[in-house]
Amino acid sequence: MLPPRGYIFIGLNIIRILSIIALLLVFASNIVTLANDVKAVNHFMAVGKEVGGTTMNSTVTEYLDMDYIEGSTVPNQPAGAFWAVLNRLFIIFQTVILIGSELSFPSKFFDRYFPVLGKDFGLGALGLIQMLIGAAILSHHVDTFTLVSAFFLFSLGCLNVLVGLIFRESAKSKRSVTSWREQAKSVIPTHIGPVNITPISSPPSFVSNLHTGSSGKSEVTMDKEKYAAFGFGRQGEKAAAMKGYLLTRPVESLPRYMPKPTASSE
Repeated sequence: MLPPRGYIFIGLNIIRILSIIALLLVFASNIVTLANDVKAVNHFMAVGKEVGGTTMNSTVTEYLDMDYIEGSTVPNQPAGAFWAVLNRLFIIFQTVILIGSELSFPSKFFDRYFPVLGKDFGLGALGLIQMLIGAAILSHHVDTFTLVSAFFLFSLGCLNVLVGLIFRESAKSKRSVTSWREQAKSVIPTHIGPVNITPISSPPSFVSNLHTGSSGKSEVTMDKEKYAAFGFGRQGEKAAAMKGYLLTRPVESLPRYMPKPTASSE
């Protein structure tokens, strides 16, 4: 069973994958829409040239006086085709930037030039940009593929805004694979089988005094100073024996690799 942060990591990365898929769909659908708009504008201009200088019937007049060029999202107004194409190009450029932000590549570029999409910010700004792109596409009459892609992106934008409000600036660090590995390495095991190996929370007094520079002396330090004057001779052994410390001489033995002594025969 995974810890809670494991489920958070998996959930945030599922949202990231869905967000990347939605951005790719919007990228592809806008290229299709851009191509259709260019074809419709070329057809509209060809019809206008054909009827130029001749008497136009009512059908052609209605076709040329429509608010939008038929079969496109281009408004029938001065420089309408230019602004429509520029709008599509901006959307395509924004989707590329957002895909790079979701992939965190290159991270230094976003941290320097687009901080709201960098690793130090949450997912709220990303979700707002996705909602703006989706609303800009849905505000026009588009084909079914573009309509579904934009609606999907708008929904993911709302979800990213919600996640950004919940986790704030820590959302990207919680879903980062590198930060997950660093946290996993920093975890110290508390049990090895049935044995509890939890580290001691508070060190002994003599250790704390050593690191803090405290003037207080522990019992061990006082004992050392007390028996230091006896040295290592007979007086030191007597003082240690009275305190309960017994000094024993190690048993003399030969190393294992030495051969046993044998009596020499005369």
